[in-house]
Amino acid sequence: MNDNEKTVIFNYMVNHNKDQLNEIFHALSDPTRREIIHSMHQKEKTVSELAQPFDMSLAAISKHIKVLERAKLIERSVNGRTHLCSLNTESLSKATEWLQFYEKFWSNRFDLLEKELLEAKKKEH
Repeated sequence: MNDNEKTVIFNYMVNHNKDQLNEIFHALSDPTRREIIHSMHQKEKTVSELAQPFDMSLAAISKHIKVLERAKLIERSVNGRTHLCSLNTESLSKATEWLQFYEKFWSNRFDLLEKELLEAKKKEH
């Protein structure tokens, strides 16, 4: 494999991950979808069970579920007429990893700021 082929593969992976993160964060931007995710944290649920706490139609809940499926945050299995939804923790982990990277970045920046402020305060006294 030459260097150009490696670059293409790397760029594909970066773009693929970026697109998936965009889908994940878009899906999580809606409070109804976040509540759906939260309600599934202990067990998988049917579409009807997911719809129960909301004052909206099954068609509206189904649209929210499709957004979550497109982001690969949930998986749906069908058994007869019953649609069972379960969390895909791998996709949630990708979002968590991305957030943790920036948490470390900002934590380091705040540590540096604190150090500078303490040094400035020592110089004043």
